[in-house]
Amino acid sequence: MIVGVPKESFPGERRVALTPAVVPNLLKAGFEVVLETGAGVEASYPDADYVGRGARILPERSEVFRTADVVVQVLCPGSNDRTGKADLPLLRRDQILIGFLRPLGSIETVQELAATGVTAFSVEL
Repeated sequence: MIVGVPKESFPGERRVALTPAVVPNLLKAGFEVVLETGAGVEASYPDADYVGRGARILPERSEVFRTADVVVQVLCPGSNDRTGKADLPLLRRDQILIGFLRPLGSIETVQELAATGVTAFSVEL
């Protein structure tokens, strides 16, 4: 199973859904890890930190979505009203999406996610 981390697209977002320190644990558990080029840069994690821990860097956002079985993001389409909807066509049936979805604030986006057949986990408490 492949875990994918796209670069956050919301303007000014500096967080990343996965730090380099977590990569070895995922590899040990049998996962592969792929990231979009520059996914961790705004959080002060250069690509080399991820590669040094065993992750692969992919040059295109669409490649991360195409490759990953599980996509982890800080701001998923529902919580990223400015640019997040551009990710909806990249998602596919039976893919897993984990992150902030804002399910009660963006019903339309949640319905669009449901229509894709994606299994989405919202991490809001």
